[in-house]
Amino acid sequence: MLIDEGHWLAASATIRLTQQVKAGGCASKLPPGLLAEVLSKLPRPADPDLLVGFDTCDDAGVYRVTPSLALVQTVDFFTPLVDDPFTFGLIAATNALSDVYAMGGRPLTALSMVCFPQDGNLEVLQAILRGGMEKLGEAGCVVLGGHSVRDQEIKFGYAVTGLIHPDRVLTNTGAREGDDLIFTKAIGTGVITSALKQGKAEPAWVEGAIQSMTTLNRVASEIVAGAAGIHAMTDVTGFGLMGHGRELAIGSGMRIELVAGEVPLLQGALDCVHRGAIPAGLLANRDFAECASADAPGSHIADDVRALLYDPQTAGGLLISVAAECSSALLQSLHHAGVDATTIGAVLGPYTAGSDKPAILLR
Repeated sequence: MLIDEGHWLAASATIRLTQQVKAGGCASKLPPGLLAEVLSKLPRPADPDLLVGFDTCDDAGVYRVTPSLALVQTVDFFTPLVDDPFTFGLIAATNALSDVYAMGGRPLTALSMVCFPQDGNLEVLQAILRGGMEKLGEAGCVVLGGHSVRDQEIKFGYAVTGLIHPDRVLTNTGAREGDDLIFTKAIGTGVITSALKQGKAEPAWVEGAIQSMTTLNRVASEIVAGAAGIHAMTDVTGFGLMGHGRELAIGSGMRIELVAGEVPLLQGALDCVHRGAIPAGLLANRDFAECASADAPGSHIADDVRALLYDPQTAGGLLISVAAECSSALLQSLHHAGVDATTIGAVLGPYTAGSDKPAILLR
């Protein structure tokens, strides 16, 4: 069991964290379309050492400190998506660390961000913090401190700082024509945790989703850092596979193809769709990204599978754009290290905004 029952289940026996919030995990974030509208109207800071800012919708910011050292900085926090507080802490930390890994960086320090009811059970808060610290310790990342505010709805996460060489930064804007697209996790955490909140999930489905959401992208990121032919990388989180795929395609000026039948799905994900466990974040992602996609001629994509392509993921996998001639070697290295990576598509060619050719072709 991932849940540390001996220490913390007793504290939450009468408290279901998922019943204390309106939406859980990355499904609680602002819709991508709304966020993009706001950010597009903000000026980009004029600083030559700002290597990656918010203008490209990348996973983290990167700031050069010296010619051989840059900081990777990100912040991520959200509401509970599981009932056990210790497990919620594990997931929140895994998700926050992922943005640093997605840039190819190494997490170094973290600051906690806590929103908690003033009259809440402090054992629950302690369990959340312990879970987060355990996962950060696994990543070799040190908690320096943090900040807390009173809030009737629990929220938790971290601001994480990592290190990287300025010449080795991986962004979501470098995909090249002919690249293969490799993905390192299965999708479906959004619908499964929604089903948990609604009382519609089977224990095995929840356990599988927790296993995915508490698995660091550290191993995959380290392998990618030493691999040849890597052109772009992003992690698939709140905007779903299609939302993050859209950002990678348009940011790179490329059209991509995703093969729906090759995208790995978590056990129970399709069942949760059939049971009506559709998070609001999925619908928002669909509003944002579906207009940039089209089905390939002759393709037949089932409605339930199509829905999951927009499912908001928490601590999701890495989407990697790699030269086709280097793809097999990368997959072999990932598999050898225990990462269940799969080729799910390819980069087709140049994309022009306003053309009749979509940014994403679904097959």
